[in-house]
Amino acid sequence: MKDAEDEAFEQLALKQGQWEHTSGWRKRQIEQDFANIDDANNRKRNDILEEIATELEAEAKNFAQYIRGMKR
Repeated sequence: MKDAEDEAFEQLALKQGQWEHTSGWRKRQIEQDFANIDDANNRKRNDILEEIATELEAEAKNFAQYIRGMKR
């Protein structure tokens, strides 16, 4: 059973001249495209967070060395 969104996507496909494809294929294609974009964004986000964590570790090490250097 198709819902209103499925119907709308099917109508869009038909208007674009894709008569041979029905049954919500365009909706699934768009959903997959968005899922791929989300995956790419998550990978980029994780890479950035890892880079920040690495920098913080290095700064903490440098700060600890600085503090130890203050000993008399």
